[in-house]
Amino acid sequence: MTVYLVGAGPGDPALLTMRGAELLAAADVVVHDRLVDARVLALARPGARLVDVGKSATSASPAQADVDELLVTLGRAGGTVVRLKGGDPYLFGRGGEEAAALRDAGVGYEVVPGVSAAIAVPAYAGVPVTHRGASSGVAVVTGHDAAATSSPVDWELLARSRCTVVVLMGVAARAEIARRLVAAGRDRATPVLVVERGTTPEQRSRRTTLAELGELEVASPATIVVGEVAGMHLASYEERALFGWRVVVTRAAEQGAALARRLESLGARSVELPVLQIADPHDGGAALRDAASRLAGFDWVVLASANAASRLLGAVRDARSFGPAKVAAVGPATAEVLSLRGVVADLVPARYTGEALAAAFPPPAGGASAGRVLLACAAVARDVVPDALRELGWQVEIVAAYATVPAEVAAERLRELDGADAVTFASPSAVAAFLAAAGAGRVPPVVATIGPVTSAAARAAGLEVTVEAAEHTAEALVAALAAHAAVAGRPGRRGPQGRG
Repeated sequence: MTVYLVGAGPGDPALLTMRGAELLAAADVVVHDRLVDARVLALARPGARLVDVGKSATSASPAQADVDELLVTLGRAGGTVVRLKGGDPYLFGRGGEEAAALRDAGVGYEVVPGVSAAIAVPAYAGVPVTHRGASSGVAVVTGHDAAATSSPVDWELLARSRCTVVVLMGVAARAEIARRLVAAGRDRATPVLVVERGTTPEQRSRRTTLAELGELEVASPATIVVGEVAGMHLASYEERALFGWRVVVTRAAEQGAALARRLESLGARSVELPVLQIADPHDGGAALRDAASRLAGFDWVVLASANAASRLLGAVRDARSFGPAKVAAVGPATAEVLSLRGVVADLVPARYTGEALAAAFPPPAGGASAGRVLLACAAVARDVVPDALRELGWQVEIVAAYATVPAEVAAERLRELDGADAVTFASPSAVAAFLAAAGAGRVPPVVATIGPVTSAAARAAGLEVTVEAAEHTAEALVAALAAHAAVAGRPGRRGPQGRG
């Protein structure tokens, strides 16, 4: 029986430690603070029980003694219990109290340190907390008791030092903090950095001085940095190409997560709203399995998508099943799926569309109707590729590898569209499914598509396409949106575009 006291980091899920992610993936119960980012909680094992014990100024919160008792009870019950705490468990997280309670109760525990907001948030705002010639040390203090006569923080000592002062949980007492530091000798012109919701896509950095800190409008949670380094502005998180953008990802969950991570790497807040799901074709895959048993009898096997490649490879023993057949992939994502199973595509067109694949395809070597092609694609797919190959003289057998069907979208998920700045579409079916689920009145102002076919479907549905990827890939879609953002700037909270 072990309770794991895990530091969740300051917000950005990329700052969660590998050990923390490993424990979350195995957790039976996750006891978490209120401000732990939802994207971190999403890493918990499916089916894990999530218990919110966070403290809030606006609602009733459990006492620390109650949290301690809960951890002891859960620990004794067995299973994997993760106590997920913002930042680091032992830095103003009361992790020491929880560890002591577990120890006294005879319950085993392990502490997994986390990245503290005290260091990470200033760094994300472009400020090093120590810097040669400006600060040779850093003091991390809580602002909770700044107004108390017998404050445990020696503000006078901090004022006399040249150390950077990082204040956590000090928003409400910011005026008193400034007053005490100035009264003890700190220059009123000392630079101050205040960062709200640090390391998240909603991060907001404000630069001021001790003299003006008390008048600055600030919302919790925020980190306050006082010292010469606060006047520095090195490369920061807020300078990423899509920082401040809220982007809706409509792809099926299998591909949507990767696209969301690419967007987030550029600073965007991704809203995963899978309006499609990948399912078996109507025959349950019987035709695909039959075709897979005959691959070596074809001259070419053509994969029309990454999903088709994945499904076909799942129906064969290994790469030897292809025999002498050559393999064509519609694009690099499809080719990568093949490569991971030891199959190297013989043909990948320069442009990643069915039209380009058909244009690059060779005629059969033995004359008209002398060669055989197997085309694995979605159950409902365009006729561009098979029609073009038949015109070249190929005998084409089409097999449905999968079906793309609308996914159920809960009403609470649709509410996440509120305030979105852009929506991404990777297929015509995604456009139709999104409009069916959300309605035309909830389309974000910027519509970004993966290519001309999807753009045509969006326009036919009455939408104005703002961004179109130069290549039919997720990477190109993100790059095109980033290029648009460089011109359009950081968005405000705008309304939906709707129809007409």
